[in-house]
Amino acid sequence: MKRLRIRGMLPADGAPGVDTVAAEVDGAPGDVVDGQRRNRRRVHRLRVLTVLPAVVVTLLAVLGPALAPHAAETPIGIPFGDAGTDAWFGTDRLGRDVLSQLLYGGWGLLLLAAVIALAVTALSCVLGAVAALRPRIGTLIERATDFAMLLPAVLGILLVLTSWPDAGAYGLLVVALLFGTPYCARVFAAAAAGVAASGYVEAAQASGETLPHLVFREVIPNLREVITAQLGLRFVAAVYLVSTASFLQLPTTLGASNWAVMVRENSSGMLLNPWAVLAPSLAIAVVAVSVNLAVTAFGRGESR
Repeated sequence: MKRLRIRGMLPADGAPGVDTVAAEVDGAPGDVVDGQRRNRRRVHRLRVLTVLPAVVVTLLAVLGPALAPHAAETPIGIPFGDAGTDAWFGTDRLGRDVLSQLLYGGWGLLLLAAVIALAVTALSCVLGAVAALRPRIGTLIERATDFAMLLPAVLGILLVLTSWPDAGAYGLLVVALLFGTPYCARVFAAAAAGVAASGYVEAAQASGETLPHLVFREVIPNLREVITAQLGLRFVAAVYLVSTASFLQLPTTLGASNWAVMVRENSSGMLLNPWAVLAPSLAIAVVAVSVNLAVTAFGRGESR
């Protein structure tokens, strides 16, 4: 006997909460188990394939300084020279090896993006949980964040970093918290509202538990999938934010060389050596797209 599950059907009386009908038919039970195992393996392979490009690029960025064939600032040829055995991607505007620049310029950008993603997600998660548990505080948080949500991120970068030019990475972190937290906190507040209305949270409130206990012990542990999804999305947004700030050379102390700086400085010679612009652009795009696909794949849960 094997068991078949037919989804999407409602009972005749239309009673809510019942969407599965099980039927017993003749057959070997091992077929169903084998099918489930094949489906799990297929989903696992899909997840590995989606996250693999980002892992490869990240490893190359971290190990890049040790793998680079030349020093980052040492000229090895004429400006915008063609690709060859000594420089696989040619040279940039100062005659430096593009591949070495690419290997040196990734880890700083990705590290800063990861720190920004962690900070924005953590702060937003706490604010969203507090807003769900304390509606009056939630109203104040929503009103305070409405204004920040209306401002474009690029305008925020210009407003904050031009008035604080020596802020460096700290200034960019402040910009990310100011303009990334409001929207993310709204998402967490919506997700936490259902958890806050559950019976065990109400029982904890009735027993006199403090707000920090409710936030960190009762609500946030039940938001794992939302946290994972938002962490991935905030990382992608942080990559774009750091790249935009580097491209605009704001702040000036962010770093002398990274992928976004390579795109800006070598754009004038794109027709002479396209790899000087395409290589760092593709690296940024691969990381962003791969992380987005991985978040989508992992966010579907085990049952799909």
